[in-house]
Parts: sequence; structure tokens; C-alpha cells
Amino acid sequence: MRNILVFAALVMVGGGYLAKYADRTVTHPSSNVASVQHAAAAPKSGTASRSLTLSSDRNGHFATEAEVDGRRLNFIVDTGASLVTLRESDAATIGIRPTPGDYTESVATANGHIKAARARLNRLEVGDITIYDVSALVLPDEALGQNLLGVSFLSRLRRYEYANGRMILEQ
Repeated sequence: MRNILVFAALVMVGGGYLAKYADRTVTHPSSNVASVQHAAAAPKSGTASRSLTLSSDRNGHFATEAEVDGRRLNFIVDTGASLVTLRESDAATIGIRPTPGDYTESVATANGHIKAARARLNRLEVGDITIYDVSALVLPDEALGQNLLGVSFLSRLRRYEYANGRMILEQ
């Protein structure tokens, strides 16, 4: 139980750090993409799980490339973000174009409160991990420097953990 509480505290602190500094990343997303290693986990109950290990980038963020509804986008894993959050320009590349009237959600960010539009992603793939029907938000580009892979994705995994400078995602 103590280990779980310590882990939860670390996740909360790490999530807060990532949320605070997510929009201060280097402007060229491909230079921030962390190395990705695919690993097949041992089968459990007759089903093979899929896992992905992310190494932190030079800023300490866990950046990765994901395929959203067939299009490649760059993300930072953010355990402090309730939902997957997309920059408006990236959302447009996958066909999500909210109108000004769609920005009805008020969200608190490291830079204050901002209006966001709700969205649904049919399929989000990171490495060999695929999650369907993912809740998301769209924020104006000036409010968000990088797409965030939030808890609406992470909570659908079997587990995710931070250990020894690496983030492990397992489906």
C-alpha cells in the first residue's frame, strides 16, 4: 500500500511538472521525440499484452509520436491532463475543426483558464498500443505548445508507470 501511495504522489508531482512546462517545449516537435522501444510482455491469461517504453527527452518529458485517426502527431505524455489535448492546427489535420461556438469547456492550464472544444478520437495508436473512442479537447495553438497524451488515453491501459527515467505503457 505504501508503494502505491508513493507512486501516486510521484505521478501527481510529475504530472504537475509536465502540465506546467508542456507548452515551453522546443518549437520543432520532431527534435523532442523521445526514443521508443517496443517490448512484448509475457502473456497473461492466454492473451499477449503490448507494451511500450519511452525514454525522457533532454527536457525530462516523455515525448512520442502517435497515429490519430490515421495521421501522425507528436505528443507529450501528461499524467496531469485529464484528457488527450490537441492543438487546433493538429486537430484540423485529422479533420476536427471546431467552430468558435464549440469552445464551451473552461479548462485550467499552467497559463490560466482557457476555452476548449470537446472532441472524440476514433483511434489513437502509440507504438503497438491502440485505444478506440478516446475523449479529447482542442485548444487554440497559442494556448498549447504541444499535444498532450492525457489520462483519457492512459486510463484505458492495463498499466503505466514511471521507473528509472523511463515511462512504461502496457495494454
